[in-house]
Formats: sequence, C-alpha cells, structure tokens
Amino acid sequence: MKKTLRAVNEHHWLLVFPIPLKKEPLSVWQLLYPRSVMRWEWDESGDGRVVQLWHMRRQLAEGRQVVYSKWFRGRATLFSLEAFKKLWVHFAPERARLVGEAREILDLLELESPLSTKQIRRGTDLTGKLNEKRYVAAMKELWRTFAIVGVGEIDDGAFPSLAHAASHVVFEDLCRQAEREDDLASANLWLQKNILSTPFQRQLKY
Repeated sequence: MKKTLRAVNEHHWLLVFPIPLKKEPLSVWQLLYPRSVMRWEWDESGDGRVVQLWHMRRQLAEGRQVVYSKWFRGRATLFSLEAFKKLWVHFAPERARLVGEAREILDLLELESPLSTKQIRRGTDLTGKLNEKRYVAAMKELWRTFAIVGVGEIDDGAFPSLAHAASHVVFEDLCRQAEREDDLASANLWLQKNILSTPFQRQLKY
C-alpha cells in the first residue's frame, strides 16, 4: 500500500490495471510486478495478485489519501491529491455547464453521498435497459469533469458496487483549497509541466 501511495504521488496519476499490450498509461500493476503480464482470470487458476490489487483499489479509495476515478476511458485510475486540485480547477467551467441526466445525478449525490449504481439509477429514474445509454453518457461526463469520485464499495447485490460521491462533498476542504490557490491558467500550467504522459494530455484536451 505505501509503495503504491508513493508511486501515485510521484507520477500524479496511475491506472490500477494495465491496458493489454500497452506500456502507457503506466499502471500500479506494472510498478508492483514489472516483469509479469496480468491475466484477468478469477477462477482457481487465476493470479492471486490480481485479487489483491482489486482489494487494494478499494482500500485506497476508502482511505482518501489519493483520488479514485474512472476518468481515463472508464478505467480505474488513481490521482495524487495535488493533481486532483489542478484538475478540479481545470474542469470547473465544464462542471458549471452540466445539464440533463448528468446534472440530476450530481444533484442527487450532493444531497446524499456515497451511492451505489442501483441507488443512483433509482434516484434519478434511470433504471432499465431503455435508460442505459442515458445513464452511461451522464456518468461518463461526471467522471470526465471530476464532478464525482469513487470512495469504496457498497454491498448492492451479488457483487459489490462502486460507491460514488460528489467530489466537493467528500473532498470539500481540498476543493476549496484548490479554488483559493489556482485560477484556470495556473492550473493548466502545472498540469502541462508536471504530467507529461501523452495519453494524459490527449485525454485532457486543453
């Protein structure tokens, strides 16, 4: 756990699990097991290290020493608190323009966080297959703008569900600090200087 926290603070962002056949973006798995190819198998023949990392992902999200998000292509991603502050400021204009289902979900999470996927769907009348695309699109926009974060898991059926929360509810002090310290220009300058990863810069789209 300590090694992972140090790595996140050093690199400012890391995927939890690697993208197959890709060296970038860098992942926690690659740093912990640099000579091992990850096999995503959960049967008796599976790699126990995958299960251990899955549980570590939950513990890191719950500990809030880093920020857990699905910002990069919907994948589990960890951010340093410093990087999160800059990204919070960077996406402030876009968060202010959230509308439709994304706005409804965020309003719900501002009133009650954390919530599971089922709880969010029920609370915003987005249950059922007919609303699947609308729900997925709304959540993608909330992850993309750092309006929400993951803070652990909620027992919500056969498999635990990610616990979703409004970012400024669970990281209120951090968000306020970010807004005091930086404007958009200074936040962007920090991101350009400190996170040189090409996949990150492409995803950010200044």
